[in-house]
Amino acid sequence: MNSVIIDVDEEYSGIRIDKYLSDVLESGDYSRSFIQKLIKDEAVMVDGRVVKANHKIMEGERIELFIPDPVLPDIPAEDIDIDIIYEDDDYLIVNKPKGMVVHPAPGHYTGTLVNALLYHCKDNLSEINGVLRPGIVHRIDKDTTGTLIVCKNNKSHDSIAKQLKDHSITRIYRGIVCGVLKDDEGVIDAPIGRNRTDRKKMAITDGGRRAVTRYRVLQRFRQHTYVEFVLETGRTHQIRVHMASINRPLLGDDVYGKAVKGLEGQTLHAMTIGFAHPSTGEYVEYSADIPEYFKKLLDTLPG
Repeated sequence: MNSVIIDVDEEYSGIRIDKYLSDVLESGDYSRSFIQKLIKDEAVMVDGRVVKANHKIMEGERIELFIPDPVLPDIPAEDIDIDIIYEDDDYLIVNKPKGMVVHPAPGHYTGTLVNALLYHCKDNLSEINGVLRPGIVHRIDKDTTGTLIVCKNNKSHDSIAKQLKDHSITRIYRGIVCGVLKDDEGVIDAPIGRNRTDRKKMAITDGGRRAVTRYRVLQRFRQHTYVEFVLETGRTHQIRVHMASINRPLLGDDVYGKAVKGLEGQTLHAMTIGFAHPSTGEYVEYSADIPEYFKKLLDTLPG
């Protein structure tokens, strides 16, 4: 049983406690129905007293939740075809397809990259991120395609994690944005943090962590721009949030822009990744060509 304590800020006064808690909890794994069940089970208290789901919170109140320990499911190894760009004793470079979730989470316990890795690598995956994320040292969004590092042992995991923290890993993306970028290149340096009103989204916020995205125009179309992005930092949804902030959201981004019929999410591809090899220290770099759906889009966009 885990205890979580939250002090209510002035800006949230008057909001129902079930809505507030489902929005504010960082993990995003707690649905409103889950919170309502906790309240019904008297596992949520405000200033030491049990409340109902329709209780309207006030500034200065202290909320305490008693969350039961999660029951971890067995994650099955699945014979799912994956595109492996490179593999040695320390890591794999995988070209993740569109629509594939990287690791299991509520609602996605099968069909993920981890399920495929457990079949391919057996027990040869790093353990640092636990049973739900073996081998996973970083991730890309479900609808983003491209290069991803998977660590096969804890030593390589530690090495890659340090390089990620130091921002020394090369990460180059390709994407199509809505609208025409006027400048051939530019830099967006704006902090990113959790959206205060929708905790499942990210936003540019004064209290966020520094985020830097460099971009370069590859091709202009009548209503779109094909762009190369270089990440100096690696915040959640960084490219998507930064481009939306200058009114150039990624084509198909149904979270920070608009959904497009026939597209599953944003047109974004992690094209190149480079880093110091965990064992040799030599700089290595790997690339994955843009997927076929992406090429067809570029061929059909009006010039």
